[in-house]
Amino acid sequence: MNLSAIGEPPRRERILRATLEAIAEYGISGVTHRKIAQRAEVPLGSMTYYFTGIDALLEEALSGFARDMSQTYQAYLAKAASPQEACEALTQVICGAQITTPENMELMYQLYAYANRRPALKAIMQAWMQRSQQILEVWFDPITARALDAFIEGMTLHYVVDRKPLSEAEIREMVLRLARVE
Repeated sequence: MNLSAIGEPPRRERILRATLEAIAEYGISGVTHRKIAQRAEVPLGSMTYYFTGIDALLEEALSGFARDMSQTYQAYLAKAASPQEACEALTQVICGAQITTPENMELMYQLYAYANRRPALKAIMQAWMQRSQQILEVWFDPITARALDAFIEGMTLHYVVDRKPLSEAEIREMVLRLARVE
């Protein structure tokens, strides 16, 4: 029976999704082929059929995650018709539940934590940062875009970890100040 025809994702995609789930649960250092295979419900031996090793698997899964996050980010900004609306979209990126999910935040933390130790992961982070800044440059000069990008990365972390997160109105005010928009 062809499971793909009835809605089950192909094995390779299941493995990639399971990799992200395993990273979110165990951290990069705790991920193994066995844990991923169990989560993806595939034979352990099939892991090496699709990926040359754990590093290749991590790189592809995290590249896909970063790409998906960039697309979501871009979708927020695509609705803006002015710098003010772009600032509102950025506020929603930080405060909205679509991006700052526990799984997304854990994946971001893991990617940040291991980027300096693994060149391939650092390249993923650098490409993600570049895409984010390019998206922001539609509305803001390059220096402001870079400042906003750094603010968003840091503030999403603060927003989900802080014992008393800033309100949406306070975050909006900070975004407007950084962007020099009234």
